[in-house]
Order: sequence, then structure tokens, then C-alpha cells
Amino acid sequence: MRGDMLPAAPIERIRSHLVGLRMPRALETLDHIVQQLERGQISAIEAIDVLLAEEITVRESRRIKAALQMARLGIVKTLSGFDFSFQPSLDRNRVLALAQLDFIGRHEVVHFIGQSGTGKSHLAAALGVEAVRAGHSVYFSPLADIIDSLAKADREGRLRERIRFLCRASLLIIDEIGYLTVGAPAGNLFFQLVNARYERGAMILTSNRGFAEWGDVFGDPVVATALLDRLLHHAVVVHIEGASYRLRQHADLVPAAMRPKALSNPVAHPPRRRGRPPKNRADTPS
Repeated sequence: MRGDMLPAAPIERIRSHLVGLRMPRALETLDHIVQQLERGQISAIEAIDVLLAEEITVRESRRIKAALQMARLGIVKTLSGFDFSFQPSLDRNRVLALAQLDFIGRHEVVHFIGQSGTGKSHLAAALGVEAVRAGHSVYFSPLADIIDSLAKADREGRLRERIRFLCRASLLIIDEIGYLTVGAPAGNLFFQLVNARYERGAMILTSNRGFAEWGDVFGDPVVATALLDRLLHHAVVVHIEGASYRLRQHADLVPAAMRPKALSNPVAHPPRRRGRPPKNRADTPS
């Protein structure tokens, strides 16, 4: 054995310890780190640091993957994958400020309001991903699924239990409010959930309907008013005024009566002037 080689017995004990500690990634990288150590490429402290960092990285990756599954964030959306240039009405800095996640600690409600295809769900899910990475518990669901689960629990006498479950997550994301009318009984169930989370847990809501239309969505202006009373008390409202990203290449196929305003009224370009250029402003009489 070369004099600069590490003794075999301690290496085997380290392997055994890593197995006992359930550190498979560190075990995989041990030989490579030992070789770097023997060549003098890294110090002993650096070797320990790299070994532990490799294991921590893998464990964090597994934690995030499991948390995303529990959050029901199946298709991972990210803020880096959002095309802010397509929605110039959206304040990028405001969204990035939300990604700092201070609203979760303050138990606030974030509303994304806009036409279909403007990126509301993408932004909501992306903020959910940021929250998971930061260690917060998250639950994502369309409103229709939330209502179905509450109605089923109510029929089975488990409504309070279901509401408690939906209150466990630090951040509850409810998508697609307004795409379907849910009726007064469902609106009452949803109110009970909102009331239970009020000032106790953060929420992100997406909707294609303005707040003035929530009476139609929930089948009762009184219920809608009670909902908005709580959902707008500590709220951040982000309006997205723009065309559908999904329809950007096929806007001409959508009937004019069904097009969002941004598709129906493209920005008009002024007609080109003919003849000599206009006089300078300084030469123009006031």
C-alpha cells in the first residue's frame, strides 16, 4: 500500500456508518472524494463538506418532490418559465416581490384576476412551487374540486374534518373561480372554508370574473359579499389585462363575439404620413 493511501479499515467503517445513517448519495460519492483527498486536491474539511453537501442536496430534492406531490402541483410551473413580455400589463417586480413569500407569514390572500389564458394559474402554481422550496406546506386545487370534496364531506357528516384538513396547509391555492357557477349551497360550504382560514392561513385565488360578478358565481349576493369581506380584508389584487397566451397564434379562429378585448382590439398603429416630414415642435406655432 502506498504511503499516501488512506487505510482501508477506516474507509470501510465510514461506509458502514453511511449505510447505518441512510446516506446513499454520500456512499456513492465516497470513493471519488477519497481519491481527491489522496491526490491533495481537497483538504479533509473540504472532503467532509462535499460529502455532506451531496447528501443534503439529494434529500432536499426528494423533500421537494414529495411536497409537490402532496400539494397536488403535478406540472411544475416556475416564474422563470413565465413570459412576462407577453403580458405587459403585469408588473414583474410586483410578482417577484410576492415570490419573497412574506404574504404567507401575514396570512394574506393574493388574487390573480384576468381572462382565460393570461397566466393566472401559472403564476399561482409558480408561487406555490416557491413556497414548497422554502419549506411551506401547500395545497393546490380547482374550486370545483374543493366544492365537490366539501359537499361529499357534508353528506357524510365529515365537513368539519375536511375543513380542518384544508386549513393545515400554510398556503391554499384555489384555481378557476368563476369558470363554473356553483350555486348558493356550494357557496355556503366555500364560505365556511374561507371563514376558517381567515387571518389564520394564506391563500392564492385565480378568477376570470371580477368581484362584482361573484354573486352570480356563488348563486347568492349575500354569500358573495360575506366571502369578499374576508377575502379582501388582507389582500393583494393583481389584474392581468391581456390576450390568451394559448390563443396567440390562432386568435383569428376565435369568433369575434367570444374574443377577449385584447384579441378583439389589437393596438392600432398610426397611418404612415406621406409627403414632407412635419416641422419641428420648436418651429410649430402654439
